[in-house]
Amino acid sequence: MNAMTLDMAAIRADFPGLRTADGRAWHYLDSGATAQKPQAVIDACARAMGVDYATVHRGVYARSAEMTLAYEAARRTVAQFIGGAEHEIVFTRGATEAINLVAASWGGANLKAGDRILLSTLEHHSNIVPWQLLRDRVGVEIDVCPLTEDGQIDLVAAEQMLTPAHKLVALAHVSNVLGGVLHVEHIVALAKSVGAKVLIDGCQAVPRIAVDVAALGCDFYAFSAHKLYGPTGIGALWAKAEILDAMPPWQGGGSMIDRVTFERTTYAPAPTRFEAGTPAIVEAIGFAAAVDYVQAIGLAAIHAHEARLVAQLRGELARMADVRVFGPDNAAGIVSFALDGVHPHDLGTILDEADVAIRAGHHCAQPLMDHLGVPATTRASFGLYSDESDIAALIAGIERTKRIFG
Repeated sequence: MNAMTLDMAAIRADFPGLRTADGRAWHYLDSGATAQKPQAVIDACARAMGVDYATVHRGVYARSAEMTLAYEAARRTVAQFIGGAEHEIVFTRGATEAINLVAASWGGANLKAGDRILLSTLEHHSNIVPWQLLRDRVGVEIDVCPLTEDGQIDLVAAEQMLTPAHKLVALAHVSNVLGGVLHVEHIVALAKSVGAKVLIDGCQAVPRIAVDVAALGCDFYAFSAHKLYGPTGIGALWAKAEILDAMPPWQGGGSMIDRVTFERTTYAPAPTRFEAGTPAIVEAIGFAAAVDYVQAIGLAAIHAHEARLVAQLRGELARMADVRVFGPDNAAGIVSFALDGVHPHDLGTILDEADVAIRAGHHCAQPLMDHLGVPATTRASFGLYSDESDIAALIAGIERTKRIFG
């Protein structure tokens, strides 16, 4: 299937959440926060929670063994989706937990006072606060890479800033506010030239562009299922096997152990060492179902479809003299803007009356809001199910809002 042959009616029919309770079309433009779920994912989760349900890794009975195979097959599916190996994938509660895991485990074991971490102005709070907590514990220093005029991470500035004191570069693959796509291979080459590791926040990338961690060359890659049309409460950390094997556990409990005595505990190998307790079994099955759904459509087709919608919406907004559009023209799936004289929350409330759902606020990126000089933006973010009717409804809602505010 290619971008020109996408059957949008069939795709939209796969997503029951795109209708209101009384059957009207709901124009959902908040996929950057969390994506709607296709019926295939809903069915997979229902089956896993129902007729297939049992614990994993522990039971000696047949259904437990079958569910264990399904759970580990889900890990394999997720790993292959980003070009990794299954023993390099740790299931987490989401990208936030994945980044915290790296900060607490790898960071705690490998970083010391005086070491430096490079972030950027556009990072999500989940890729800022864990490093600040590490800074407070061990005394590392944090540097912030500026942005280009069109809102992309300034790689020229990054090259000038990086020194041998930098031990980690942690950046977003796609900005959750501006939609700019990072040239990961470039930043990896810069980081490796000074001996630094690279962590990439892939939350906004994996739903819309093909990711191959081996080709990218990064050391860590974090992402969530719920932005990839899967369930909430689960995500993944990919890390190079040799790095993962050397990392100490960060939570203790069942499953992650080898042998426990009151005198001493030994731990299971990675990735099990990082999955303490009963895992998110149902969610893992749903995660894999979401990957299968996306791959059946094709990421190239999804990206091309969303790129057309971004271009159309940016063009419509550019014709409005009282609208400021942020970010690069080639943003991936996301358009953020501000309407003069109208707070984004007010715009969002009025749009909701017309069954248009957008995100209004700081998007967990308050340093970026400070950089843009606004308290908040309105963000329209597309999914594979979005179409021109959503843009038309949004534009009509903006025009109505302008009339209301005079």
